[in-house]
Amino acid sequence: MNSSASPLAGKTALVTGSTSGIGLGIATALAGAGANLVLNGFGDSEGALAQIRKLGVKAVYHGADMTKPGEIEAMHAFAVESFGGVDVLVNNAGIQHVATVDTFPVEKWDAIIAINLTSAFHTMRVALPAMRERGWGRVINIASAHGLVGSVGKSAYVAAKHGIVGLTKVAALENARTGVTVNAICPGFVLTPLVQKQIDDLAKNESLSPDAARSKLLGEKQPSEQFVTPGQIGDLAVFLCSDAASEMRGSALQIDGGWTAQ
Repeated sequence: MNSSASPLAGKTALVTGSTSGIGLGIATALAGAGANLVLNGFGDSEGALAQIRKLGVKAVYHGADMTKPGEIEAMHAFAVESFGGVDVLVNNAGIQHVATVDTFPVEKWDAIIAINLTSAFHTMRVALPAMRERGWGRVINIASAHGLVGSVGKSAYVAAKHGIVGLTKVAALENARTGVTVNAICPGFVLTPLVQKQIDDLAKNESLSPDAARSKLLGEKQPSEQFVTPGQIGDLAVFLCSDAASEMRGSALQIDGGWTAQ
């Protein structure tokens, strides 16, 4: 680590699903700490790259489809070619679908498991050996409050996120005597543009104030009745890259407004 101002200077971070929302928030925080970035995702890649480069670091984009192991391997090779390696790997890519178990479309189940869980196995599989060889690495898996508890209608998402927490523990144990740590972050509801639209629609359709609509959407899940922000998750990711977190191994860190404390 170089300095308190830029603790990740000279490091490279690869963040999946990082062209918007939580992933872009994490990428921005890592860039603010001095890391060069490899971005990935199906959003506005040019806008995301511009946002990261404004922070004075280098940034590149790879559009790997996270359901395809070959493209994930190509993305890692691209990161190595661009920056010499991956020091920080953040597995954030994810999708959602809501339906009961008996009505859940099989293709949706397969896609959610592939993107939310299996892709993290493939990124870790290709990144971990070089991290161990260099003697330093950070893997941060973005799980969810749903990696610790369940909710009706979210069988595939909950199964995948529980799987991410378990995968995190195994990889952490396998690398426990190395300079590579593996941890998970478990956010509750996050204020992304998609969620803000839900609040706006709820307020309009039910003639509620913005605050009342927000409280209704959060409901009993998130006792603070405040959304977690992508920036807060990003700052937690930066902490996990710090020397202070070097003995945090296999942790599942809740940042959920009290959701899983109930």
